[in-house]
Parts: sequence; C-alpha cells; structure tokens
Amino acid sequence: MEVTPLLDAVGPLGGGLRRPLTELFPGGAAEDWAVAGDGEWVLHFRCYLLRDRHGRVVLVDAGIGGVDSPASTWAPVPGGLVAELAGHGVMPGDIDTVVLTHLHSDHASGTIAEGVPVFPNARHVIQRAEIDWIENGGPNPTLERVVRPLTMLIDAVDGEAGVMPGVRVVAAPGHTPGHQVVEVGDVTLTGDLVVHPVQVVNPGVFYANDEDPERAVASRRAVLDGVRAKGGSIGTSHFAEPFTELA
Repeated sequence: MEVTPLLDAVGPLGGGLRRPLTELFPGGAAEDWAVAGDGEWVLHFRCYLLRDRHGRVVLVDAGIGGVDSPASTWAPVPGGLVAELAGHGVMPGDIDTVVLTHLHSDHASGTIAEGVPVFPNARHVIQRAEIDWIENGGPNPTLERVVRPLTMLIDAVDGEAGVMPGVRVVAAPGHTPGHQVVEVGDVTLTGDLVVHPVQVVNPGVFYANDEDPERAVASRRAVLDGVRAKGGSIGTSHFAEPFTELA
C-alpha cells in the first residue's frame, strides 16, 4: 500500500481563532513544550492518498476547499488538493473512496465545488455519529454546503469498518462526536486526534477546539498506545512533517 501525503495549504490559524498556544492547548507542562516547541503555530493542511497494486485509490480528507468554502472565514483558501492529486497522476474521477476523518471545514470542504461533488465516483466514508452531530446542530455551513450535496455518495459507518483490503477506519471520538482515524498497515492517519506535537509528548494535553476534551484524551491515549505497541507511525493533518514515528 502506497501512502502519499498531499499538502493542501499552509498558514497560521486565522480569523478570530488566534490565541496563545498555552490557551489553545491547556494542561501542558513546561517540559512538554520544551520538547514540542512553543513557537508560532503554522498549520499544514494535509490530506493523504492511498493506492494499492490493484489500482484502488482512496483519499483521506479533502482539505479546505475553494475561496467560497465554509473554511474561508479562517483558513488560507483556496486549497491546492486537486493540483496535488494531478501531480501524482490522479484525477478527481479516479478516486474510489473518500474517507473524512470528521466534518470540520478544513477536512471536508474540498469535497464540494460550486455546489457539486468534486469526487463524483467515490463513496464518502463518514461515521454515522458525525453525520448525526452535524444534522442535529441546527443550520450550519457544513450541513448545507457539504453534507447535503454529498447525500447520495455518503457511506455511513459505525465504529470500525473496512474501507478496502489493508485499510480500515476506527472511531476515535472527542475532537468531534464521530471523529475517526484510518489504519493502513503500521501507519495510522490521525485526522485531528493529534493536532500539535505537544499532544504526542503528552497525550493528556487538551485542545481548546475539541467538542469533548476528556473523551479526546482517552481516544488519543488509546490510539497512540496502539501505534507504539506495534512500532508504527502516525500521519498527521497539521504537523510540519507528515509522518511521526512513535517509539
């Protein structure tokens, strides 16, 4: 299985979301930050391309989208995902499956452009709990401009599910109620389970934008412990480097 990181965009946390790192990530000790680094937080908005020898193609997360996407109020739109895919010889119609780790705008907005699906031949794998959360949250841009246009392409799953041979999703709630990670051999693609390197140093560090910080900590500990136990690595969405080996 080939796992290729795709850089959709790079930029600081924008809009009205800028806050000191110690406020965004409460609970970290001075020694945690000494290891992780406490400089300006520049986000790398990253997706992942999975391909096997049989030609099956999976995209994990879809980035920030265009200039009018739900992420445009705070992220450095437009994203470059389609161009990144083309650079690897993949056109949008080649994608068999899109896995969305969760439905925050910087992970899901790139599924839709001008009101229509960008990946028309792909099933879009999302945890059912995530869809329920968005649908029950009242009118919101993600529901109206992402989920509704994708309705006929959504494959809702519960908990753990196979995506294709060698690839599975596993529920890891907390950041959002239906957040999931993607396991590909000894690599786990973590979505926003781990947002900053300080959470690898100390998984107990909260993230201020988690829906349920304590549940997120429990999920993070479980996933990172599992990756360490098999000597694997994580592929993250927002770190400067895509892969981090866990000893």
